[in-house]
Formats: sequence, structure tokens, C-alpha cells
Amino acid sequence: MNIKASLTALALTAALSAPMASAEIWGNTEVQLQAGGEFEQGFGNTATGTITTFQHAGGWEYGDNFFFIDHSQYSGKNGNLDSAEFYGEWYSNFSLGVLTGSDLSFGPVKDIGLVAGFNYAPEVDSTWVLPGVRLALDLPGFAFAQFDITAFIHANGAADTPANGFGIVDEDTSFMVDFSWALPFKLGSTNWSFEGHAEYIDGRTQRNTFGTDELESWILLQPQIRLDVGELIGTPSNRLFAGIEYQYWKNKLGMKGVDDNTVQFLAVWRF
Repeated sequence: MNIKASLTALALTAALSAPMASAEIWGNTEVQLQAGGEFEQGFGNTATGTITTFQHAGGWEYGDNFFFIDHSQYSGKNGNLDSAEFYGEWYSNFSLGVLTGSDLSFGPVKDIGLVAGFNYAPEVDSTWVLPGVRLALDLPGFAFAQFDITAFIHANGAADTPANGFGIVDEDTSFMVDFSWALPFKLGSTNWSFEGHAEYIDGRTQRNTFGTDELESWILLQPQIRLDVGELIGTPSNRLFAGIEYQYWKNKLGMKGVDDNTVQFLAVWRF
């Protein structure tokens, strides 16, 4: 078994172990709707988008899990390049502080974890695994802040002969650095939150059903500003939110010079 296959098997085993190891201690489930904005499609094409997201975060005895599933609906100009696609990610974190019974804190770091991540994109017939390390940070005022450093391994892909257009056959192994956070704050009597993530994924060679491409390194920023509107309309707080999400994606999907820079309306239902 080669290193790529070994890391894939290790990440899969770790992620499957997480939900079986212990009952969930806390959980947070959301449905998000994002509408508007203009997204780059490559080759000079753009499209407006509506994105529906189902996501869940939960803690268990030895760490935490997080996953989301996106459904994106894009409308090109004059009906061109209309598309709909699904995309999902899963991350299981195992706290080394809890597992070893040791205090691993230093500076702003309150704990170190082992992460097993998975990204799945059915439209391009591909799965990636992301084994790595998480630094949980203790930053003043933040609900949470964490810094992940992982491998970015293409685990399986499309056949060499295209069946449904573009598909990713294989990619060189790369790496990802990701910072995610949530920072609640008040303006007068209203409650807000500034949250999201920022990621860097290093460039790599990709073999797809159209040939071979050299993908550029990319930077993706997706911060949100949310207002708790539930308490303003007489419903329970911390349930309904409205705001905006800003997306900046330099070298989108590894395409050199193709950059997203767009804002979408955001509505969130938490339960």
C-alpha cells in the first residue's frame, strides 16, 4: 500500500470511529440560504447563484464533528451555462489533550487535535481526504477559533473516458491551511456574529477527462456577518439570522486569473 492509500485509509477509519465512539454532547444544526452575487465560471463567463446549505457541528467525548452539504443553482446570462450541483465536506477532530489526559496548551493554543476530513464533489466524480492537525485557539471574545493544517489527497476520480463531460481522473497530493472562527458581538441591543473561514490550497497537477492541467494555488475567503433577527420579531433568540456572506476566491478551482469577488444575501435557520 502506498503512502497516498495509507493516509486515505487512516482518515476514513478515524472519521468512521468518531460517531461510534460516544454519544453527542452538544449539537448545532443549520439551514442556510444565500442568494444573489455574480460568480466566475471561467473563460470569461459569469453566473448568478443561489446556494442552499445544510450543516451540522457537534461535540462528543473525544472531540467534535462538522459537515455540510451545498446545493448550488447557477444561472448564466441569456440562459447559458445554467447548472445545478452538490458538494459536501466532513471533518472529525480528535482532541489529543483528552486522549492523552495532558494539558497541551501553549500561548493562544488551548488544544491540539488530529483531523480526518473528506470533500466530495459528485459532478466531477471525485473525493478528497484531508488528514492533518488542528490547533484550537483561545482568543478573547471568540466563540471558537481553529487553525487546520492538512494534506489534500485526491482519493478517487472519474474514468479516463468521459461519460458525463468533465471529470477529475487524478491529482497530485497537495496541502491545505484553513482558519475558521465565530466572533459574537453586540450593537446597541442587537446581537451579531462575524464568522466564516479562510483557506489556502497549494497548486498541483490535475489529470482530467479533457487532458492535464497545472492548477494554481488558491485562496478562498468566506466571512459572514449575521444579525439575530429572532429576538427582534418576538421569536426565540439564536434561531433565525439574516445578513450577508462575502466570497473572495483567488484562482478559483486552480484556474489562473479567475477570481470570485461577490456578496450574497444570507438567511439562516438554526435548530
